[in-house]
Amino acid sequence: MTVYAIIGGTGLTQLDGLHIDTELHIDTPYGAPSAPILRGHFAGREVLFLARHGHPHRIPPHQVNYRANLWALKQAGAEAIVAVNAVGGIHAEMPAGHFCVPEQIIDYTYGREHTFFQADGQGELEHVTHIDFSYPYAAELRSQLLAALQASGCSYSDFGVYGCTQGPRLETAAEIVRMQRDGCDIVGMTGMPEAALARELELPYACLALVVNPAAGKSSELITMADIERVLGAGMDQVKATLARVFFSNKKTALIGGFFIGR
Repeated sequence: MTVYAIIGGTGLTQLDGLHIDTELHIDTPYGAPSAPILRGHFAGREVLFLARHGHPHRIPPHQVNYRANLWALKQAGAEAIVAVNAVGGIHAEMPAGHFCVPEQIIDYTYGREHTFFQADGQGELEHVTHIDFSYPYAAELRSQLLAALQASGCSYSDFGVYGCTQGPRLETAAEIVRMQRDGCDIVGMTGMPEAALARELELPYACLALVVNPAAGKSSELITMADIERVLGAGMDQVKATLARVFFSNKKTALIGGFFIGR
């Protein structure tokens, strides 16, 4: 049976409705994960939950230990990851409150530990490894998310390019113009290196993105955390309902874990 995972970030440092059975404190070669992995039950299914930014929310996106998080999930038994991200909307058809299940990603981050295939001061690698990252999101997981969104009646897009920026500041209007020219439809801060690390660990990975604000320059109003939090508050109920539909649609699923929310 496929073992899925939930990691919550911005707006999801804890999962309401999760009945916790065990806290897993997993040591990794890359340091400590952001928080203990919680093993429990959600929507009638056994799940793993990891607060990506810590609980309470205290680790900014550029300082998240992505390698430790992914490694710990793998060690806990995760076999697939659904990543939930709060993002800014660049595409005109992706306003606040809209969902996007992206099919591609562009990485604008820098200085992050982005691969397991490096020596890390422990001697030389046995060989160089290049993963195929042509299509970063798993097609089957994307299909399950899209079917769940359609059934729930949410406003969503079945396409999109996720542009991942360094953070923790939001982007300038000029940066968003450049990203739009590059083909980006949404912007966030936590989509990479997670997607690539999941691929290195051979974990199928898909993203459920909730648009929480218009990207810089896409509205005449300033972006405020108060406005973002209002959208997150309403959107989290839809996120949970969508995930519950995904879980129930897969009758053979026994465990869920890898749920990423965060800019």
